[in-house]
Amino acid sequence: MNHMAVEAPSFAPLSPEVLTLDAEAETARIAAWMREQVARRLRRRGAVVGLSGGIDSTVTAALAVRAFGPEKVLAVLMPEKDSDPESLRLGREVADWLGIESVVEDVEPILTASACYERRDEFIRRLVPEFGPGWGCKVAISGSLEGKGYTITYLVVQSPDGEVRRLRMPVDVYLGVVAATNMKQRARKQLEYFHADRLNYAVLGTPNRLEYDQGFFVKNGDGAADVKPIAHLYKSQVYQLAGSLGAPEEIRMRPPTTDTWSLAQTQEEFYFALPYREMDLCLYGLVNRLPAESVAAAIGLTAADVGRVWRDIEAKRRTTRYLHEPPLLVEPVLAEDAGTPRI
Repeated sequence: MNHMAVEAPSFAPLSPEVLTLDAEAETARIAAWMREQVARRLRRRGAVVGLSGGIDSTVTAALAVRAFGPEKVLAVLMPEKDSDPESLRLGREVADWLGIESVVEDVEPILTASACYERRDEFIRRLVPEFGPGWGCKVAISGSLEGKGYTITYLVVQSPDGEVRRLRMPVDVYLGVVAATNMKQRARKQLEYFHADRLNYAVLGTPNRLEYDQGFFVKNGDGAADVKPIAHLYKSQVYQLAGSLGAPEEIRMRPPTTDTWSLAQTQEEFYFALPYREMDLCLYGLVNRLPAESVAAAIGLTAADVGRVWRDIEAKRRTTRYLHEPPLLVEPVLAEDAGTPRI
């Protein structure tokens, strides 16, 4: 009896183990680098970290303690009326765990004075005229894996009686709502720099590689920092460091959220096409030019799906490239300006 030979796949399936690192060694490497950069290059003597109760800010604060000692790290907790109360509680828990000083800065008065909520609600009322006190809202996306070739943005609102509506957002409404909401990150950052200036500390940013690569931050908001110690780490690697550092289990088990909108929202729902484990491997595959089939086999998607995720990543990179750009100069002024793009 003749048997047909089964042809082996022409690619090697990607293993999630490619993102496994020596967490203790990486912690020591980052801490030593931070000490060197903050002291010698920035001429600062400690660090300020905005603590959100999430995994990224927790790991960043823990790395700062390794680098400078708990007595030279200040945590700033900055709730506002749309914040999840759990964020403040967990932020305090992290500060207590690390033995660092923490201060609570209520951002709501700043946002109210600058009409953040009022401006946001004005744009929302273009779609939902009755939107007002007692309503909740968030922004969500869909379409990146549906074969459309583009992402659709929706406004989700919940009335005081619990009715939920999902409406497609015109571009002007989306831009207006996001512009107003971005004021939250910028208000928080000015408070971080107030404390950094009075203490002669450096401000630490908390983006992981997914966020930094795809522009998931606000320019001159959470994107502003003197040092970004985990920007080279994939999200799953940040979790590895959290486990090695002994971060509280409740922090490690908490789903990544934006904590920006009055309705609960995950980062996947707002920005990323997939949960972080799958996104990590998709980004790794793209960066390392692996076959789509190799990545697909690792995360349970088709090669076509992986291709769509890659196109979404590239689109986000193009759209948010300006977030990484320094101010443009007609010509260099200082020696270090030589590499600055020209207008």
